[in-house]
Amino acid sequence: MKFAQPISLKDLGHLTQCVIRGNERMMVEGINEIHRVVPGDVVFVDHPKYYEKALQSDASVVIIDKEVPCPEGKGLMVSENPFQVFNTIAAHFYALRPMTPTDHSLAAKHPDVYFGQNVRIGERVKIFPGARILDDTEIGNDVIIGSNTVIGHNAFYYKKSNGRYNPMFNCGRVFIADGVEIGANCTIDRGVTDTTFIGEGTKIDNLVQIGHDTRVGKNCLFASQVGIAGCVDIEDGVTFWGQVGCASGVRIGSGTVVLAQSGISKDLAGNTTYFGSPCGEVREKFKEMAALKQLPALINVKK
Repeated sequence: MKFAQPISLKDLGHLTQCVIRGNERMMVEGINEIHRVVPGDVVFVDHPKYYEKALQSDASVVIIDKEVPCPEGKGLMVSENPFQVFNTIAAHFYALRPMTPTDHSLAAKHPDVYFGQNVRIGERVKIFPGARILDDTEIGNDVIIGSNTVIGHNAFYYKKSNGRYNPMFNCGRVFIADGVEIGANCTIDRGVTDTTFIGEGTKIDNLVQIGHDTRVGKNCLFASQVGIAGCVDIEDGVTFWGQVGCASGVRIGSGTVVLAQSGISKDLAGNTTYFGSPCGEVREKFKEMAALKQLPALINVKK
């Protein structure tokens, strides 16, 4: 999320009661989680395993729970609870954003559809009854959305502390590009800090879940019961057949095809067909399956 106007690191420290290290006059422009940070952003880290990744990221400011040397050109905000500080900043600046109320003409055009605030709908859009278009969603032209689909629900993003799961404050959005078709009973979560993006011409079957901050390219095809976690980058022309599951933070190359009931746990090169869980190149996976069929005979021979 970008702030309405930049704020100095010094003022951000006053807001959050953090100890500041680095150039206090540095101007901060927004807030983002680690997968989506760009220069000018604030990010948080609260585990030694990820210190280096955060400190070497594109983020200009890192909220951290330990005194460490401040990298050149960056700022640090030291706190015992970086997650809570991050949530405080997100909630504060989200509340300062202007919110447009529901456009009553949308309800007239799409009866029995719920619309939240800061919703924009393009031309020639068909939304079937029972759909929910929640806050901070933008939909392009010539889009079709099926019954009971929910666009913009909160991200599934939690921090476990003292035996409880605490949610990250959601300040992201959803953007659906022109010509996208989304079936019934789908869920596309809003970005937790950035944008969940569905590219032009992509077609999504019924009962598909797409997680927060995921970016889907143009002309992709997702069959029923596909589940995609948060912060996944899917390039153009990708096909996921039924019940494909994809872990968070991976990249899927353009032209990739993943066959039904496969599980994706790492980056996939483009223009290749994959199968299995964890999935691999389809011909190799089929060879593995053929070899496994021979095991009973081999065991009997040994006996």
